[in-house]
Amino acid sequence: MFHLVLTACFAASSPLCMPVLLPAGSAATREDCRHGAPRITQDWLQDHPDLTGNGFRCVAGNQLPALDLREIAPGVHVYQGRPAQMEDTADGRIANLGVVIGEDRIAVIDSGVSRRQGQEFLTAIRQISDKPISHVILTHMHPDHVLGAAVFAEAGAQVVAHHALPRALAVRAQSYLDNALRLFGAEQMLGTEIVLPDMVVTDRTTIDLGGRSLLLRTARTAHTDNDLTVFDDASGTLFTGDLLFRELTPVVDGSLLGWIDWAEMPPSPVPSLIVPGHGRVAQSWPKAVKPQQDFLTALRDATRETIRDGLPMSRAVPRIVEGMSAWRNGWQSYEATVARDATASFKELEWE
Repeated sequence: MFHLVLTACFAASSPLCMPVLLPAGSAATREDCRHGAPRITQDWLQDHPDLTGNGFRCVAGNQLPALDLREIAPGVHVYQGRPAQMEDTADGRIANLGVVIGEDRIAVIDSGVSRRQGQEFLTAIRQISDKPISHVILTHMHPDHVLGAAVFAEAGAQVVAHHALPRALAVRAQSYLDNALRLFGAEQMLGTEIVLPDMVVTDRTTIDLGGRSLLLRTARTAHTDNDLTVFDDASGTLFTGDLLFRELTPVVDGSLLGWIDWAEMPPSPVPSLIVPGHGRVAQSWPKAVKPQQDFLTALRDATRETIRDGLPMSRAVPRIVEGMSAWRNGWQSYEATVARDATASFKELEWE
């Protein structure tokens, strides 16, 4: 397969130009790719007035950068992100991403932190299969999971998410983009944009990929207020999104109590493989969830103790952090996260 690659440059004073893959121009032959390129590049640039074009080329897929995908079960592939907070990395590629290939169609689970990562994700998928990508499923709103979605939308995929995600993401969109640009620079983030879902899940729904189906289920407010899980019936693989953290310190951005409650209910059906939002793939649900559950329970108990002692938040948060010191080992980016978690926990539990 040949991919249409536009050299895109900032329209303002910056001289920076970067290659941008345009999925609408992908074709089986170089000639077919070149034939549609002028119209496709012009249409894309019209939708991106902050950018200008400086030529295009049609490139074989094996000559483009691609993410490293690992097949964990037949037809199920995973990119494993680094277990760190985004600010501790050079490019923000910390989230686990998934691909499920059916007989007729492909679904993508989460899309990465930038258009650039999304492009490399798409290129990696195309090295495995040329079947149509029908869905990109966003497990929740956080930028490391959603900012590459435009690439798959342009490839023809339907963007799917929890019914609460559109509002949650829309109100945070500019701050997510601004923060990612500040952290990683224009070279990493050129062309990155927010894409809102065109299909939402209110409780549960099934996506048929041909010969296998994905069960999508919403969760009550836990890690966020818009968490969604994905279960592949053919392999028994459960994609939890950030409802499950492994190795990386859990981040409370929804409800601590709701998150604890969610983890106390074992998944049904019982998964054979569990792909967390961060960290290694697991085979045992009890072993996978226990470290996180112990951490969250300790956070709850330490917070309640400061509230019983009548401490204001300014004094409670340092006390909670101190009380959580025994949990430091085994969690990456612990120092950067635990104070934030303590603050969120105190705000939630202060009036329970």
